[in-house]
Amino acid sequence: MSSNKIRKSGGAEPDEFEASVAQELLNLEMTSDLKASLRDLYITAAKEVDCSGGRKAIILYVPFKLLKSFNKIHQRIVRELEKKYSGRQVLIIAQRTILGKSYTRSQNTKGLRPRSRTLTAVQDAILDDIVYPTEIVGKRTRCKVDGKRILKVYLDSKDQPNVETRTATFAEVYNKLTNKQVSFHFA
Repeated sequence: MSSNKIRKSGGAEPDEFEASVAQELLNLEMTSDLKASLRDLYITAAKEVDCSGGRKAIILYVPFKLLKSFNKIHQRIVRELEKKYSGRQVLIIAQRTILGKSYTRSQNTKGLRPRSRTLTAVQDAILDDIVYPTEIVGKRTRCKVDGKRILKVYLDSKDQPNVETRTATFAEVYNKLTNKQVSFHFA
């Protein structure tokens, strides 16, 4: 029954962890007032990421087309799933496609690769998804003398009390997904 809450590409079978997350989403749909909102929503993958300090984060990958629907009920889903998986923070990220520089279209269609499918556009969008309820007000890239680059991200200060405890997890997850160093500040 929980198989309708997770649909993997190519019809692959979900692993044990993904099946448990799908089951929790199904339980949420059955028991809470989110029934109408969750009916047509599903995830494509779920991953558990180790963060520093013995913490863990759960990343839910959702289809890009369903991201807006998930964002409408984002805070309630995250709150409920964090209750179920105590001690873990839940992040919802859209499944996006990166097309390489050598991308060529079929004979029927002409044109360049879409800007939304470039590596930097996808990585920026992942950053937006990670910090979702908060808005990013500014970004700066700091290049150190030894060649390291650190992306400084300035978040909206009105959400500081809610997000301040989660910024370390945001940075760890972004580093795991994109291999880029990031630090969060409040403007």
